[in-house]
Amino acid sequence: MKQAVIVAHPNADSYTVSVAKAFRESAEQAGGVVVFRDLYRMGFDPCLHSEEIPGNSNFKVREDVAGERALISDVDTFVLIYPLWLNAPPAMMKGYIDRVFGYGFGFGPENDGLEPRLSGRKLLSITSSGAPRHWVVDTGALNAVRTLFDTHLAKVCGLAVLDHIHFGSITPSMTAESVERNLNSVRNTASWLNRAA
Repeated sequence: MKQAVIVAHPNADSYTVSVAKAFRESAEQAGGVVVFRDLYRMGFDPCLHSEEIPGNSNFKVREDVAGERALISDVDTFVLIYPLWLNAPPAMMKGYIDRVFGYGFGFGPENDGLEPRLSGRKLLSITSSGAPRHWVVDTGALNAVRTLFDTHLAKVCGLAVLDHIHFGSITPSMTAESVERNLNSVRNTASWLNRAA
């Protein structure tokens, strides 16, 4: 199985990046192939440019986006890993989705509507927050992210949503045991996903 692990966090030593690395290592140990995209370390430009908007007379796919699309064009599963900031994905992750999964890759024209172009592929999201998980669930924040980000992206692109795993109470004071317990959960998910393929 080939996966694109796409992670967004400005701190290379963050909990979020450690989750992405744990997923990658476990997936590779289970025989999977991983395309690892660390958006901040790549210096990815998240800003959608005017010529990238469908319907523009000067519409074109920029070189950086074309390169990303080529790298992830044949993956089976897209794994999005990011923190919730104001109960939403970071602008970097949203910009990557806007630009890379947009018109011509994730979907294209069909009659009077849009045709999904990633049918048969899967989506897994792994998120974290400083707020406790129960608070994110009880306030509806997690469901809102799932609906507006996972479900919509999956519907437009034709992806099957595998899961949305969320870790709450991620703070600088959390114990090493808590971090390791979460990382083991991520490792088990990656291992299971690759063995099940």
